[in-house]
Formats: sequence, C-alpha cells, structure tokens
Amino acid sequence: AEWLQLRQLRHILDRSSRTEFARELSLSRQTNYRTYTERVPLQDYEACKGDIERMMRGERDILVPGTCNWYAKSSGTTSDRSKYIPVPYLHLQDCHYRGGSDALWIYLRNYPDSRFFSTKGLVLGGSHSPMPLSGGKAFSGDLSAILVEHMPLLGDMLRVPSRETLLMSEWTAKMQAIVQEVATARVGSLSGVPSWMLVLLKEVLQATGRESITEVWPDLEVFFHGGISFTPYRSTYAELIPSERMRYEETYNASEGF
Repeated sequence: AEWLQLRQLRHILDRSSRTEFARELSLSRQTNYRTYTERVPLQDYEACKGDIERMMRGERDILVPGTCNWYAKSSGTTSDRSKYIPVPYLHLQDCHYRGGSDALWIYLRNYPDSRFFSTKGLVLGGSHSPMPLSGGKAFSGDLSAILVEHMPLLGDMLRVPSRETLLMSEWTAKMQAIVQEVATARVGSLSGVPSWMLVLLKEVLQATGRESITEVWPDLEVFFHGGISFTPYRSTYAELIPSERMRYEETYNASEGF
C-alpha cells in the first residue's frame, strides 16, 4: 500500500537526516516521494565508492548515521573485482534478520502443524571469519559470515553446525566437520543455497550409508533456499528427500538486503 511505502521512506529519512548525504541533498523527514525522486540521483557503486572508503576509515555520518564497522564483500557487475556494501547493525536487525524471521512466520502461518522449534535448523553459509579492514577499525566478509557472526541467541540455540565450524576457511575440512556435527542431529529445516546444500546432503548420505535424507532426518520438513534458481535442482531434491511433508520456501537474499 502507498501509505506503507511513505512510512518506510520517512523512517529512512528520519534515521538518516544527520548524514552528509542527506544534508547535501536537503533531505529531511518531511521530504515527500516526489521531492525525493527529484533531488536524489540514480547512482551506481562507483558513485558511492569514495564515501564508502571514507566510512571504512572510521569517518562518521557519511551515508549512514554514526560509524559503520561491517561491510559485506560482494562480487558485482562493477569495474572492481569486489564491492563493499555497508551493513550497519540496525540494518542487520531491520532488514536481514527481519527478512529471515518474516519468511519463517509466513511458513508457520501456512503450516501450523510444523514442528520447527522442536528440531534443529541446518544452516550452510559463511565462507570464513570476517577480515579486518583499515587497521582493525572495520571488518569485511561475505554476508552469510556476517549474519553468523551476529546471530541472535535464539538462532544460535536452534542452529547446527556451530558458529566455529561454519566460519572455517578450508572447504574440505569444513565440510567434514559439518557432516560430523549434523549427521546425528535432529534436523527439521535447511537454509542455504541449493547447489551448496546439495553437496552437503550427498556427503551426509555417503557418511551415514543411508539411501535418502529422509532416513537420516525423518523430521525434516522445509528448505528455505535462495541465491540461485531452484528449478534445475527440484527433481534431485525430490529424489534425495522423498517425503510428503517436505516443503520448499524461496527467499530473495542479497548483500544489500532480503
């Protein structure tokens, strides 16, 4: 609805009113949509790169209020090999974690017979621990690693494998450690990219000697997936998880937000 869009715009403008970006364009909480579109130019990453580099050095109130200590490293379509997306802590809460929780609540509303909270959620993501930038004032990593680093307590309690295992840097050792942790867990949900998760599921079958994932995890009921199209993988997952209770929920996740 239009009023929801306007409320969100005012929320963003109110939070950002003291930033250099807002001051230069004379933006305030009272700025309406039409004025916003007239004053704010379309910009690509290159146009913001200088400001982001200033933020990495610890400068305050540039594109976001205060300082920003976390940056999601993302390969993009820019001239650089990588781009760094500012991820303020409030943005993690209001966008990334909110997007994940919304997906869960919608799922639970649609399937009230779910046993989600009585099982463990297998999360696959995070290539390695975030790395320091600018002499340790800021940190960068892929988005999944940043999400694992800041995971709320409830998420930590319900998730397998452990934070330490998820953030291991060497892929082969990491995969072996994950398989060892999750093979005997009571897994009820999966979260991750279909291609990477498929590799893990096949490793679990090989380690346990079972013919299907349903035999390993009889309580498995849902896969929250995103990142790539699920269509090429749908039939393979149906073969690996031959359960009538199995459901699939897609999310659109990016370094910029869910």
